[in-house]
Amino acid sequence: MMYTFSSLSQLPRTLLDTLDQLQYKTMTPIQASTIPALLEGKDVIAQAKTGSGKTAAFGVPLIHAIETKKRNPQALILCPTRELADQVAKELRRLARYKENLKILTLCGGTPMRPQIASLERGAHILIGTPGRIQDHLSRETIYLRDIRFLILDEADRMLDMGFYDEIKKIISNLPKKRQTMLFSATYPENIQKLSREILNKPTMIKVDTEHSGLAIQEQGVEVSPQHKEDTLLRTLKSYKPDTAIIFCNTKADTVSIADFLREKHFAALDLQGDLDQRERNETLLKFANGSILIIVATAVASRGLDVKDVAMVINYDLPHDPEVYTHRIGRTARAGAEGIALSLYRPGQKAKLLEMAPQIELLAPEKLTIDKHFIRQANKATLCIDGGKKNKLRPGDILGALSKEIGIPGKDIGKIDIFDFQAYVAID
Repeated sequence: MMYTFSSLSQLPRTLLDTLDQLQYKTMTPIQASTIPALLEGKDVIAQAKTGSGKTAAFGVPLIHAIETKKRNPQALILCPTRELADQVAKELRRLARYKENLKILTLCGGTPMRPQIASLERGAHILIGTPGRIQDHLSRETIYLRDIRFLILDEADRMLDMGFYDEIKKIISNLPKKRQTMLFSATYPENIQKLSREILNKPTMIKVDTEHSGLAIQEQGVEVSPQHKEDTLLRTLKSYKPDTAIIFCNTKADTVSIADFLREKHFAALDLQGDLDQRERNETLLKFANGSILIIVATAVASRGLDVKDVAMVINYDLPHDPEVYTHRIGRTARAGAEGIALSLYRPGQKAKLLEMAPQIELLAPEKLTIDKHFIRQANKATLCIDGGKKNKLRPGDILGALSKEIGIPGKDIGKIDIFDFQAYVAID
């Protein structure tokens, strides 16, 4: 059965009109199961894969419930990474555009404390942040959480994997006991079950498509000896010809060497690993999002919170060490109903391990990969970095005007413009 947003009679017409304008027509399974429970005031544990529409699943009831006349924060959303926090904030601002004066503030590491403190002093209704930075503000007494009515843990399993269990418990100890709590997780291991028992009150359990069991993801495996892995990776790309891909390695050194190898073979690739500083990480993600690079080679740790649309293929260059990481990796493709391919390279002797993680996987022989030896994947865009941003009062129109009128770049060749506090990035065809 298909459920439409317009059937949610508890929501005001202004919110329903906004959802319609944003092309929110039919609810995804997670939205259809979660939104009614949240509108009834219930605590919820929702187990669903990334890309299933979970931000709107908690965002729609949350935006509806916020009282803009009250100045203190009413909702706290904890995310594992700055990127995910920014993505959640962006989506909530879209959903909240019908509601005047609703303020959403992100509080994450990698950015200065002072501007965040100033923003907190001006007031915000919804706080979205990483556990470490929220705890920093609590220790400095620059944040007030005693009026919080809604707590959301997004990608809770990832936060616990990153060692944030104690920080989360400390943060929650500063919240009112009378609140509505929502926990979203792609997996439901023992540590998540333990946390759920400690922080939720008679929760409704919702489980939707956590094992990627639908037909959207085509899972395949290719056996390869270590000395032939690079060649097999290249054969894979030349056989499947994905428009975009994320390649997962188990070590930082391999991400760098594989990205270098692919660039030598004329593929637009960059590495994403823990030695990058925040600005380098942001630039890599931005270039992937705007199409000026087409392949990211990443470690699982560095990719946490990564939320990019339209990834055609995921390749496990190295098998992960446990099934939950495998689930998260392949969930980067086939987002929001799209189709995708997840291919894993495995060494002789790893077949049983792969089948345990992915019982439904199709195993292929390397010689079955029919290749186009002339195929390469270069981006048709480049990213221009401008040393100036929001704090310099820089606006998209200023950039568009300068590039088209003063430099002479045709307007049709100027793509996505992203403006941050002190930098701006422009995709150029």
